[in-house]
Amino acid sequence: MGCTAAIGPYSQGIIADGFLFGAGKAGLDPATGTLVEGGIEPETERVLANLTVVLDAAGCSWGDVVKTTIFLVDIADFVT
Repeated sequence: MGCTAAIGPYSQGIIADGFLFGAGKAGLDPATGTLVEGGIEPETERVLANLTVVLDAAGCSWGDVVKTTIFLVDIADFVT
């Protein structure tokens, strides 16, 4: 499993003072570079898979994650 290269002039993640800071992620399929189809659920699964690759590359895991921020295009995708 891979992660698509950064789209733009930034890195997928950078370590500073012992913290890994990641750039924004989208549900891009690393094989095609296109957004996965099917809506919010498969897009979210792909984003998490892409983030896992970045964490692994930095020697980290989800247990090391302190904070995430999620932006939705459509607020109707937010279920309480």
